Amino acid sequence: MTGWRLRDFHSDDLDGILRLWEEIKASDTEPVYGLSEVLASCQKDHAVVAVHGDEVVGAAVGRAAHAQGWIVFLATADKWQSQGIGTAMLAALEARMAPHGMTKLSALMPESETKVDAFLNRGFEVKKNLRYFERHIPVQREELKLLGELGGRVLPRDLWQKVGGMAREKELLERRLVMPLAKPELAEQYGVSPPKAVVLFGPPGTGKTTFAKAIASRLEWSFVEVFPSRLAADPQGLAGALRETFLKISELEHAVVFIDEVEEIAAQRSGEPPSAMQGVTNELLKIIPAFREQPGRLLVCATNFIRALDSAFLRHGRFDYVVPIGLPDVAARQAIWERYIPETVSHEVDLAVLVEQSDGFSPADVEYAAHRASQHALEKALYRAGDGPVINGPSTEDYALAISETRRTVSDEVAAEFLEDIERLARL
Repeated sequence: MTGWRLRDFHSDDLDGILRLWEEIKASDTEPVYGLSEVLASCQKDHAVVAVHGDEVVGAAVGRAAHAQGWIVFLATADKWQSQGIGTAMLAALEARMAPHGMTKLSALMPESETKVDAFLNRGFEVKKNLRYFERHIPVQREELKLLGELGGRVLPRDLWQKVGGMAREKELLERRLVMPLAKPELAEQYGVSPPKAVVLFGPPGTGKTTFAKAIASRLEWSFVEVFPSRLAADPQGLAGALRETFLKISELEHAVVFIDEVEEIAAQRSGEPPSAMQGVTNELLKIIPAFREQPGRLLVCATNFIRALDSAFLRHGRFDYVVPIGLPDVAARQAIWERYIPETVSHEVDLAVLVEQSDGFSPADVEYAAHRASQHALEKALYRAGDGPVINGPSTEDYALAISETRRTVSDEVAAEFLEDIERLARL
């Protein structure tokens, strides 16, 4: 079969390249570069096509960066194989990229690809003992400006691993929230609708904010915290500013939206005439259904006083789960203590004593006691008597003293009320 010719890519060739792409996919071969990357390089970088009449029967696309060139796409229609088209396209593409001063031209191929004669004919060598690593950047550059306007950010990827202990809470959130959102196609296959909104409730200082950030980190989604106190200063009022903020959030591709102390704007509505805050609560109740219709979103609301929330706020259909975040158990307290004890003295400190004596402490209480012990040990080291022993760091006694002098954030009464709230209001 003859009669094909080479020419530069034209925008009218996109449909032909798409057909070549689909032909490759139909053969159960997964191209290294995504279709969007190939099409973008066709228009911005270098591309040649082989045509027979008006039909595109082959395409080669390349990208040059400094002295390195990459073959982004090379394909020949099945019925035009063994005609030398691939070799000719590579030669033509290399000639067009040469003015960039390339010293190396490389290509990445799926391991299952067998049609490599064109590369070998052009003098490419197969490199042994190489592995290809790829990572998708979750937040694109054009989103960063909007994210900055919202006061949002992209959090470090390791926050989930840094949540000390709290194994039960982590497993629950992983199963109910993270996995359905991270693997939506698989969730849909099993008839699971990815969650859209969740309430975290529990005593102060138990790590609700930490968990919200860790979820965003785990998903690699943008994190936007909404501060009602800041929005209240907006000229259009709190309700209007809240509505405007969520409209901007809808422009992000993925986002975890966090509202802390949500009882401030979603408290029980009562009284005649209605207060101004009731209008804010009504606005938030209208925002949530619209928010739930958008893919790639999760609203996390946190409260220390779940009993104060308006009953309509918590009803089914608005929040998928109402999750209790309580005081850390023994394993969690040990993990939290380990985070704050310096390595220089970790083998000397009796961790079991600290875990036992800090029963009833919140994570924030443990952090406070640990910092207090470290400060006390530092002062002893700096101001010790001339012949006093050298102090390398806090001792078990320093930590025990700090624990005894730390007032618990969560009283027995509050802890008991939390258990009652779990029975009445938790939805897991």
